[in-house]
Amino acid sequence: MLPEWLSVKPATTERYAHVKDRVSELSLHTVCVEARCPNITECWSGGTATFMVLGSKCTRGCRFCAVSKSAGGDAIDREEPKKLATVIKEWGLSYVVVTSVARDDLEDQGSLHFAACIKAIKERCPNTIVEVLIPDFQGSEEFLKNVVDAKPDVIGNNIETVERLSKEVRDRRADYWQSIKLLGRVKLLDRKIYTKSAIMLGIGERAEEVVQSMLDLRAVGVDFVAIGQYLKPKGHHLEVKEFIRPEIFEEYRKKGMELGFRYVASGPFVRSSYRAGEHFISNVVKANSSH
Repeated sequence: MLPEWLSVKPATTERYAHVKDRVSELSLHTVCVEARCPNITECWSGGTATFMVLGSKCTRGCRFCAVSKSAGGDAIDREEPKKLATVIKEWGLSYVVVTSVARDDLEDQGSLHFAACIKAIKERCPNTIVEVLIPDFQGSEEFLKNVVDAKPDVIGNNIETVERLSKEVRDRRADYWQSIKLLGRVKLLDRKIYTKSAIMLGIGERAEEVVQSMLDLRAVGVDFVAIGQYLKPKGHHLEVKEFIRPEIFEEYRKKGMELGFRYVASGPFVRSSYRAGEHFISNVVKANSSH
């Protein structure tokens, strides 16, 4: 049984219904739906969403994730960047998150398509802040550079869990230090781009390991971190070992700020693309661009 602090509002607003219909009409995917995010009502009702490009089938087999898995992904929709920019323009979004499934089956692992999406949004919506949550590209600096050169404002890649549990939780092609190094390379390629990562709690990690993960992220200059509760999807996924109380999340938030993160979103329903931090991150990005 879920504790009392884990309750989700029903998705019944008119705004939610409109967003759902428009996304379906343009054949776009959102991580909100595909990953069964608990914040979907709040975000969609408020007119924001995290878009998932490169199809809905992931080539990775992470044990925590509800996204459909396949050895080969969907055919790439070459019109997707244009569709994405169109719907972002229609909604008048000032901040947008674009993520994707992993596409190990593609020659460039989808990095050039990511770049095309960023460029289309920037061209159609020049005042929109663009955050991308990218796969690790198996550590390829060439593929990372494809994304960096498109000039998104924020690049994220999630370590997902502490180092000790990484092999148990993530696909064998993913790696804790591979993610850390990728985030560090972003800063080497373009110091103006902000970096972000996320950690799930409740899967057997220890408090000191969570703090060490934050230290590892700060060591490579990561600016923002999201810390949330793992909630098991239906099916044969990783079991929840503990529901972390809100006051513990608050302790991690304070510790993260002490360690030097520009912003820490920490709470039971926080996800890497959660809109709670967008206002703060927007102000940071705008302040930097004005100098």
